[in-house]
Parts: sequence; structure tokens; C-alpha cells
Amino acid sequence: MSFDVIPAIDLRAGQVVRLKQGDYAQQTTYAADPRELASRYRQAGARWLHLVDLDGARSGSLDNLAVIEAIASDGMQVQAGGGVRGEQDLQRLFDAGVKRVVLGSVAIREPEQVAGWLASHGSERITIALDTRRINDRWALPSAGWTELESRTLDELAPWYAARGARHLLCTDIDRDGMLAGFNLELYRHLAEQVPQLAVQASGGVRSLDDIRAARTAGAHGVILGKALLEGRFTVQEALAC
Repeated sequence: MSFDVIPAIDLRAGQVVRLKQGDYAQQTTYAADPRELASRYRQAGARWLHLVDLDGARSGSLDNLAVIEAIASDGMQVQAGGGVRGEQDLQRLFDAGVKRVVLGSVAIREPEQVAGWLASHGSERITIALDTRRINDRWALPSAGWTELESRTLDELAPWYAARGARHLLCTDIDRDGMLAGFNLELYRHLAEQVPQLAVQASGGVRSLDDIRAARTAGAHGVILGKALLEGRFTVQEALAC
């Protein structure tokens, strides 16, 4: 099975930003124009790009749709999310050229609805995002831009979606996101054992090429690369080569 190296661009007010541990008050804004940055990643050999509408994740509307559409029209395969709450939002992203829509809050809060979308649109068009935080020995699932804690857990929902035909699972350890502390390999080994039929994308904390190799060994099928690329820890070419 292939292993995907997926650069990420987080969007807020049309700009390239990164948050620390998902905290909107701890934002770093980068000078790079999102379209230029996406073009650089494409020219470096990346096949996929991960776009996050941070405004939309919190507000529930597709606030950065114009930027997402502009990037998707430039020849890269885009998976994008943040703000999808209903069928209309899903369709707007597909119409904008997004190949796979990432479903986070709605996947936690409305699993039956999302199962219907998997059935109607196909498992290759949807990535289930179950971003998690360890709380009292449970993998909890914060939603709404990681600002609200939900009752369901990762260990409940990941197998539930696998049983309903999901193919792609994005899982971020929120406490490692933006921290350059390395992936939580225990989490990805756990998922590889629990839901081997899902292609898991590891996210949160990558700092070196060794982290990418370790995620693959732990059973992940891809890695999301954000801050490490923006801060020049390694290049897209180096990540693809390893």
C-alpha cells in the first residue's frame, strides 16, 4: 500500500498560519501566500495537499472557500476541511475541486449522516478526522476547532466508521500539534491494531525525517506535514525521498 507525504496549509483570514495545540490565541502567521506555497509544494513533487479552514472549523461556515478553490484549480489533489456541517457544504467543496473532504466535528456529532455520505459519495471522497486528546485514560474527541469536548471517544468511533466502509482516517494528537515533539507513535500503533482496514494519516508534532519513518513503521499510511516544512526543518523532496 502506498504511503503519502501530505504538506498542510492552515488558513485563517486567507493567510497561512499555524496554531499551537489548536489554540486560536497562540497563532503564528507566515508570510507565504497560500497559493504560492501550494505551488511550491506541488513543484517539489507532493501529490496531495491538506488544507484546513481554521475560521470555518470554529464558525461552521466555509470562510476560506475562495482560497481553497484557487489552490485546487492549480493542479494538485486537495483534501480540505473545516466548517463542513451539512450536505450543501460537502457539495460546495467538491464543486470547488476538492478531491477528498475532511469531516471533523460533523463526523463526531452526526455519524449517521456522515455514514450516509460515505455510502452516496464513496469512501475515496471523504476523510474522517478524529483528532484526539488523552484525558483520564480515554482518547477524547474535541470538536469545533478543538474548542468543545464531545462524549464519544476515538475507540468508539474509529471502528464504527471502519464497519461502515470508511477508508481514510486522519488522526491528530492535539497535545503534540505545532509542538515539534514527534508523532505519538503509541496512538498510531493502537489504530493500526484496532482498525487495520483504515488508511491512517498521522498528524501532529513531526519534527524530523526520522519521525516520518517511525510513523510508517507504526502502521500509518501517510503523514501530514505543517510547521516542520514552514520552518525549514526539512524539504518536501527530502520527506518524499525518505
